[in-house]
Amino acid sequence: MDTAADDTVTGGSRDAPDGQPDDRPERSWRTWRTWPPTLPDGARPYLPALVLYGVTKLVGLTVFASLLKYAGDYKEKNPRFGGGTHWWDVLATWDGWWYLQVAEHGYSPALVRLDSDGLFTVQQNSVAFFPLYPALIRMVSETTGLGLYGSGILVSVVSSFVAAAGIFAVIRLVAGARAGTIAAGLWAVAPGAGVEWAVYSESLFVAIAAWACYAVMTKRWVVAGLLAFTAGLNRPTSAVLIGAVGLAALVTLARPATRREHGVRGPVYAMVVAPLGLLSYIAWVGYSTGEATAYFTLQREGWAHFFDYGAYTLDVLRNLAVGKGDYPFAFSTPDLLSLQLVLALPFLIALMLRKKPPLVLVAYTLATIITVLGTQQMFGNTMRYLLPAFPLLIAPAAALARLKRPSLVVFFSTAALASGWYAHYVIFELGVP
Repeated sequence: MDTAADDTVTGGSRDAPDGQPDDRPERSWRTWRTWPPTLPDGARPYLPALVLYGVTKLVGLTVFASLLKYAGDYKEKNPRFGGGTHWWDVLATWDGWWYLQVAEHGYSPALVRLDSDGLFTVQQNSVAFFPLYPALIRMVSETTGLGLYGSGILVSVVSSFVAAAGIFAVIRLVAGARAGTIAAGLWAVAPGAGVEWAVYSESLFVAIAAWACYAVMTKRWVVAGLLAFTAGLNRPTSAVLIGAVGLAALVTLARPATRREHGVRGPVYAMVVAPLGLLSYIAWVGYSTGEATAYFTLQREGWAHFFDYGAYTLDVLRNLAVGKGDYPFAFSTPDLLSLQLVLALPFLIALMLRKKPPLVLVAYTLATIITVLGTQQMFGNTMRYLLPAFPLLIAPAAALARLKRPSLVVFFSTAALASGWYAHYVIFELGVP
C-alpha cells in the first residue's frame, strides 16, 4: 500500500527515480503527502497548551474589538489615552505610548521639578520604563521593516506564547501535563490579560520569569541567573524574581544534601548575576540625572508609585466597602473587579500551598502579591499587576484537569468571550491600564 511513510527518509540511502541507488548526501526530505512536517519530540507536549492559549486569546481580542466599535468612544479620545483612529490603536496607548517613544527616540534622563504641592511634583519621564522591551521593538522594526507599532505587537504576541509555554512547563512539573495545558488557557483569560497582546511589557516579563523558575526547578542555575538578570532590564518588579531565585539558591547552598546534588558554583553564579541587570539600570538613571536615587524619586513624585506597606490598598478597600470613591485614581468598574481578585487571594494562596510547589514558586508568588498590595498605584490595575503571579493558577488548573473535554470546552468558550470585556475593555476603556 502506498502511504505517506513510504515517502519519508529516516536513514540509509534512497533509490533514485530510475531505480539506481542514489549517491546524494543523506538528507531528510518530504513530499506534499507528509506536509506539514512533524514537530520535534520535545515540542509536541507544548502544542495543546499553545493552541488553547492562542485560540482563547483570539476570541477575547475579537470581543474586545467588537465592544470598541460598538461603543465608538475610542475615536473621540486622545491617541495617548485610550484613543485612536482604528480600534487596534488602543493597544498602543497609555504605557504603550511611552514604550514606543523610547523605541523611537531613546531616553532623555532628567528630574524636572514642578511648582506643585499636589500628588505629582516631578515631571514624568520615559526612564521610568525599562529598556529591554523597547529595545526589542526597535530591533524587530529595523530587522523586519515593520513599523514600531507592529513590532511592539509582534514582540508581545511572540513573548506571550513563550510565556504560555513556560507556564505549561512549570505547572506540568507540579501538577501534570493536563493541568499545565489548562493553566496556559487560564492565563489567557485572567483578569488584566488584555495587555498580553498590547504594547506592554507584561508578556515579555512573564516569559522570562516562568522559564527562570523552570530553570531553578530543573537545576539549571546558570540559565536561571541569566534570565533573572535579563528580567532586571525589563521591569522594576523583577526584584521579586531576583529575590526568589536568590533565596532558592541560598537554601540550596545551606543544605548539605542539595549542595552536593547541585554543586556550589551554579547557585552562587545565579545569586551574583541575577540582580545585576536591575541594579545596572537604576545606577545608570542615577548617574545620568546626577542623583543616585533619581529612579525612585521619579516613581514616587512623577508617577505616584511607591511602597507604602499597604496603606493605599487599605484605604481603597475601606472606601469600596461603603460604596465611596474617596481615594486617588478611583475607577469604579476596574476597582470592583480588582477587589474581587484581592478577596480571592487568600483562598488561591492556600490552595497553591496545598500543592507543595517548590520554594522558588512560593517565594516568587508571595513576593509579587506583597509588592502589588503594598504599593500605592492605580488599584484598578491590580488585575494587571498580578498577571505575573502565574503559580496561583496551579490549584485551579489541577481542579479543572479532572473535568472531561466537553466541560472544558464550555468553560473556556464562556471565559474567552467574557474576557473580551473584563480582561480587555474594562482596563483599556473604563480605567487606565
